Amino acid sequence: MLSSVLRSEQAVAVNIEIMRAFVRLRQLLATHEALARKITDLEQKYDGQFKIVFDALRAMMEPPPSKRRPLGFHVHREE
Repeated sequence: MLSSVLRSEQAVAVNIEIMRAFVRLRQLLATHEALARKITDLEQKYDGQFKIVFDALRAMMEPPPSKRRPLGFHVHREE
């Protein structure tokens, strides 16, 4: 938001890059959605023959699980 308020050339350039990043993200999500729809259509057409293939494709489309540790301070209590 700050880059849209400031009027320097660098702030304008940063603001443009931010907008381009959001456009690319939206395009990526739309492509992902279209791919999921096509796979669903193919799955309905070739139901039993390629079930393993469709299951593998769906597993590859899911985002990987997060490996981040939770933030914050944790107290270990002795029981």
